[in-house]
Amino acid sequence: MSDSLRLTVRAAEKRDAGRGIARLPESARRKLGLLSGDTVLVEGERETVAKLWPARGDVPDGVILIDADSRANAGVKVGDTVRVAATDLPEADSVTLRAPAALGTVDVERDTIERLVTEDVRNRPVAPGDQLHLERLSGIGFTVDGTDPDGRVRVTDDTEVRVVIEGESTPDQLSGTSRSSESDDGPVRIDVGGGDEADDADSAPTGASEDVSGGAVEVSGAGGASTGVAYEDIGGLDDELDLVRETVELPLSNPELFARLGIDPPKGVLLHGPPGTGKTLIAKAVANEVDATFISISGPEIMSKYKGESEERVREVFEAAQKDAPAIIFFDEIDSVAPKREDGGDVESRVVGQLLSLMDGLNARGEVVVIGATNRVDEIDPALRRGGRFDREIEIGVPGETGRREILDVHTRNMPLADSVRIDRLAERTHGFTGADLASVAKEAAMSALRRVRRHETESADPATAIAAADIEITREDFESALAAVEPSAMREYVAESPDVGFDDVGGLDEAKETLERAVAWPLSYGPLFDAVSASPPSGVLLHGPPGTGKTLLARAIAGESGVNFLQVAGPELLDRYVGESEKAVRELFERARQAAPAVVFFDEIDAVAIARGSGGDSGVGERVVSQLLTELDRAAENPNLVVLAATNRKDALDPALLRPGRFESHVLVPAPDEAARRAILRVHIEGKPLADDVDLDGIAAAMEGYTGADVAAVVREATMGAVEDVANRYDGEEANEHADEILLTAAHFERALERVDPSI
Repeated sequence: MSDSLRLTVRAAEKRDAGRGIARLPESARRKLGLLSGDTVLVEGERETVAKLWPARGDVPDGVILIDADSRANAGVKVGDTVRVAATDLPEADSVTLRAPAALGTVDVERDTIERLVTEDVRNRPVAPGDQLHLERLSGIGFTVDGTDPDGRVRVTDDTEVRVVIEGESTPDQLSGTSRSSESDDGPVRIDVGGGDEADDADSAPTGASEDVSGGAVEVSGAGGASTGVAYEDIGGLDDELDLVRETVELPLSNPELFARLGIDPPKGVLLHGPPGTGKTLIAKAVANEVDATFISISGPEIMSKYKGESEERVREVFEAAQKDAPAIIFFDEIDSVAPKREDGGDVESRVVGQLLSLMDGLNARGEVVVIGATNRVDEIDPALRRGGRFDREIEIGVPGETGRREILDVHTRNMPLADSVRIDRLAERTHGFTGADLASVAKEAAMSALRRVRRHETESADPATAIAAADIEITREDFESALAAVEPSAMREYVAESPDVGFDDVGGLDEAKETLERAVAWPLSYGPLFDAVSASPPSGVLLHGPPGTGKTLLARAIAGESGVNFLQVAGPELLDRYVGESEKAVRELFERARQAAPAVVFFDEIDAVAIARGSGGDSGVGERVVSQLLTELDRAAENPNLVVLAATNRKDALDPALLRPGRFESHVLVPAPDEAARRAILRVHIEGKPLADDVDLDGIAAAMEGYTGADVAAVVREATMGAVEDVANRYDGEEANEHADEILLTAAHFERALERVDPSI
């Protein structure tokens, strides 16, 4: 191959999956003398063709980005080297694609299938034998069965694209066509929403399944069906994916390296983290990319009521893996199979013992690797978590903003998005969302668009035809509706939210606002400045003052100003009558907060759980909760993205250890408002209300000596009720609703309200 370059393969960008695109750095493009849109020949173990597009500026020289289809067609994996050269291809008169037999059972018109296939392969180069996974048909694998002219060609708008389903007679099949030895001719399951689900439970592999002793095992063969998941289907987990590949790919593909180093290859990797973050997806993607037999075990299904049968099933799994090596054994929800033996029953203890002996007896050549996934890593028997069994534990956490942007790219890459949809803005607003949550957001937005089209097309004679033919577009409003409907699953127990109030909704309290902004907003906005002086921001802020002065509102406002997750916990909610449950609730709260960081944890009425130790109490639960709280606050001080706020009107009752520097070190007094502050609070609460000309806000504020912010809000509410009552009494029944424009808040309404609402102080 003349005028060629040797480049290292990397996974494609998320939005390029299934599009036959090769992205090259600018330096490589210039050396090959190519322009964007030209065709390149990619040669690994085999040859394939792809369309050239430029890579982003941060892609290093010497790299080519190609998707899973192109890697499979070239016979290479991520990290391998390929030779790349320019090539000219003739335009295709016709192309025949062969689909799996299961496509013939799908209740979709053949014309619709051919139209979707034609749209997806238009303007891309193909070669006989190439595999094409078309995502709009749930990632079903098509094989290029023939081309006219024969050989590598470029599909154009004028090319006739024909779809042949496996098993159908094809009298017009072109002579000289080639068939791929890797055709997906097993059963195919079609899911609404595509094959790139981030949800652990919903990413079942497509392909052949083999029943082993009761249906607990699903096997995807190395030479045939795949798990249907590629690296391009995983967003926001690049670092974790590299760790898994390092532990799994090397032992399976290059076991001789470990022999040369004189060490045993890793035998297992344990993936842990909240549900829906992509643990199962990573296991399936790695199995797909390394071309290994993938044996998936659903934990609860392997258990049996008969003595000895559960252990026999586990043995059969390992025997099947060693017979079909290289292989990956994947235990999903491994905590249900291998819990701590002292906490489990007799069956669980025997299964754990069997699993330990089988992992110790794995072949030292590293041809079988075990992957476990769990969201309760502390429930697993400790003997499994030592070196030589699960050699590496990798946390698959809640994604950050960059990760969420990649995940949204995966789930929206085939969506007809309106220009108003900004993926980066959606990523900013979805703190605490897992990959599965973001998949739900994308799906819900699509359903919202579909509902809107159905409403507009109901007058059509054939609504189904009208919807199918409509030019559906997913707008920003559809995503707004989806965000309102989908909550971050990792935080539902603690009602994590991004408050919609800000400092403009808080009247007065300027000093308290400034202190809170320094403690919460500055570390998020000015992290490099803190690093430059090796300074740590305050880890905790205590708001104290009389009831009703706005402590809770201040906490919500600073979370709203910062745009971070807000976890509000009333102190008494943490207390439980059972020994150890209260401390466990505190631990779980902080663990969830760390997963959803950046976050603000707000303890309202903290004096209910953090009274001074030694002050009495029969059960001692209060003292244990205080001790646990002290431990968690010390850990929170190490995380700049986690801020703890607390509010109390009994500061003197709190344990002194909580109030020292490093814990609740900033003490902010939220006093009763003075006259100027009461005027500011009044302005906040009367905004948007119809005021009469005789209302003197300065006079009302002056007359409210001793009123707190809550009292001021109550006065405005009472005056508003008086104005509504006047109009309601003026007319009969529902006729009053037609005169809403007559409502007016007068000085008399405020005078009556001041008489009815007494000051708290």
